[in-house]
Amino acid sequence: MLPPFYLDTVIAIGVGDNETNRHWIGTGFLFGNYLSKLDEQKNLYRPWLITNKHVLSGIDKIYIKFNSVQGSDSKDYEISLKSRNGRPIWIGHPEKDIDVAALYINPTILRADERLFSYFQSDKHIFTKQQLKNEEITEGDRIFVLGFPMGQISPERQYVICRGGYIARIRDFLEDKTTDFLIDAPVFPGNSGGPIIICPSIAAIEGTKPVTDANLIGIVKSYIPYNDMAISQQTNKPRISFEENSGLAIVEPVNAIIETVKLAEKRVKSRVAYAKRKAKSV
Repeated sequence: MLPPFYLDTVIAIGVGDNETNRHWIGTGFLFGNYLSKLDEQKNLYRPWLITNKHVLSGIDKIYIKFNSVQGSDSKDYEISLKSRNGRPIWIGHPEKDIDVAALYINPTILRADERLFSYFQSDKHIFTKQQLKNEEITEGDRIFVLGFPMGQISPERQYVICRGGYIARIRDFLEDKTTDFLIDAPVFPGNSGGPIIICPSIAAIEGTKPVTDANLIGIVKSYIPYNDMAISQQTNKPRISFEENSGLAIVEPVNAIIETVKLAEKRVKSRVAYAKRKAKSV
């Protein structure tokens, strides 16, 4: 039900310079933005690390882990999140409440180091909002959640955790009432920024369409908590508040990813144009 290479798109995001005591704070995944056709069989993509804005905010640098292609080891790469003038080098979605960030990843370095990686291709492996409508995706459809809940990372090698769930509420998103949708799935700290995959099915009840593709439909934003209050028997006043995981989680849709990457691509083009003008002036 899940294409094996999808597991190699998912990246653990950590902080801390001590390799033996690194704290893994979130999840990201590689998203290949289609640029052009190279030949009849190959397309050119620019890979971006996609995660949440709240995972990267307030941090100067992160570490991302990649497995070896041949061996049984992994390597942590240090990524600075700020330029020389102190500005963030990652791009966040312009809407404050849409929690999506994009950071360019150089695939040349990973290939030279023989690191194992893959990416969702923007022209093949996604369902946009319109495609969700066309495929008649609705409440009750099964999904996969990929990520690293509670920082469950082996220091030797990265193995993503796959958990299952269902779409809990999506009609309000498809009817343009909200910018996100809800899933019923086990989501915990560390899952933030992980991809959500629709699960294909070979059967459907009468009057509905079967889902034939396991495509990316969004990115984990956060779980929805609920508060349980302990009341004093003497005063009848609240004494302690307990926050619990409701089992529901918020998902930012693929359209938010595309909008963020489009903004990031625009910045890349402006930098290239500036570099060309500077070279001519010299």
